[in-house]
Amino acid sequence: MELQDKVIKLVSEATKMDAANISLNTSFVDDLNLDSLDMVELMMKMEDEFGVEIPEDETENLKSIGDVVTYLKSKSH
Repeated sequence: MELQDKVIKLVSEATKMDAANISLNTSFVDDLNLDSLDMVELMMKMEDEFGVEIPEDETENLKSIGDVVTYLKSKSH
């Protein structure tokens, strides 16, 4: 499973939204209506799943699924 698919699956499970409705362009705030607490919980799940630490100041820059995928790819090297 590709990184993008793993991220979408994780977000789908966390938000109870159908993965088919989530794409790289999906915004956490505008499309998924996540607040700051939801984002913290989601980023903690990402950290557990992918074994990376996402500092809080970095989280503020992660606005969409694509941002998270790009960020995780940059940390996996």
